[in-house]
Amino acid sequence: MKRLLVIIVVIGVAGFIGYRVWDAYQAKQVADGKGAKGKGAGKKGAQVVSVGVAQVRQGQVREEIAITGSLRPKEQVDVTAKVTGRVELIRLNVGDRVKVGDLVAVLEDSEIQQQVRRATASQEVVRATLEQRRAEMANAQADLERSRQLMEGGLIPRQEYESKQTSFRVVQAQVQLTQAQGEQAQAELNELRIRLEQMKIVSPIDGIVAERFVDVGAVISPSTPVIRVVNLSTLITRANVPEREVAKLRLGNRAQVVVDAFGDQTFEGKVSRISPVMDAATRSALVEVEIPNRDGGLRAEMFARVMLDLGTVRPAVLIPREAMVYRGQQAGVFVLSGNRPTFREIEPGVPQGNDVEVLANLPVGTTIVSKGAAMVSEGVNVQISGDDRPVTAQPGPQSKNRKEPLRADLKAVEGAGTN
Repeated sequence: MKRLLVIIVVIGVAGFIGYRVWDAYQAKQVADGKGAKGKGAGKKGAQVVSVGVAQVRQGQVREEIAITGSLRPKEQVDVTAKVTGRVELIRLNVGDRVKVGDLVAVLEDSEIQQQVRRATASQEVVRATLEQRRAEMANAQADLERSRQLMEGGLIPRQEYESKQTSFRVVQAQVQLTQAQGEQAQAELNELRIRLEQMKIVSPIDGIVAERFVDVGAVISPSTPVIRVVNLSTLITRANVPEREVAKLRLGNRAQVVVDAFGDQTFEGKVSRISPVMDAATRSALVEVEIPNRDGGLRAEMFARVMLDLGTVRPAVLIPREAMVYRGQQAGVFVLSGNRPTFREIEPGVPQGNDVEVLANLPVGTTIVSKGAAMVSEGVNVQISGDDRPVTAQPGPQSKNRKEPLRADLKAVEGAGTN
């Protein structure tokens, strides 16, 4: 029994020693692999990034205000009928160009045409009646003149002459009444002709059909739009400008407009209207900018970014635009302080050509990385273009001897073997 126990103990000690030796061997393999990677990383870190440098300088920028808004047509009309009726014809569709007075649609007009024919016939009757009354008045006037001569000759009594005079005045009144009826008939005919003309719907402005609302057969009223016509020769955008900036604006101030759909292409505009009344809630005023659309490329409701030129300049701290880099949403530059490029956060201001204004955290005269700044990170080696002397970043803190855990394991194995 004792011999069995001794054998079990020996086997257990031998297994433990074997496990420790295998574990130490595995740790050594891992440590060797990490060392090789570290050497490779060191070689990679030794690569030099060629950059250009610039100094933060004092300059001037034109005072500008940035606003955003949607482009809108300067003229936009919903074309409607003046009378109620059923649509018989629509001549235009979306995208068609129209001019003032062009026919848009026609309403059914058969009933009104019949009324026009009846009014025309009535007017002819009145005209014939008027001719008859005028003939009767001429006859009565001649009869009255004969009666006057007979009365003066003593051939008829005065009473008969006065009777003839009354008959003439009656016929004269009938002529005047018929003339009035003729004018009334003409007015009714004119009204019907106007109504007949109103059955034709025409465009009130030059432009392009932006939307069509009804189809043939629809019954519409004066409140029902048929089409929408927009004039895109000039577009406008409106935005609220804070009161501290409104006083600097003037009608006619230049505006640079950038539309997302056209990338970096800019369009010229000008301030066309400035509201004389401030919004009490936001302490801002509505400003309208006109943008000529000479080539017709711009479309209504495109999103536009507008930079309003105030026509004044002010001193500013400037850096090259290529020197500015971003970490997430934070803008910054790489400052060369001694041998090391260091990222420094900045607050950018107004872009000015190839430069950018810096509002804070960057003194004038500071040396910064300009060309190639996007390729730089803290801890890399940089070399100034045209200069063979590299600016080497200081190595970062490194861990102590990485073989210490392995040595500890080997000592443990040796101790186990000694025991």
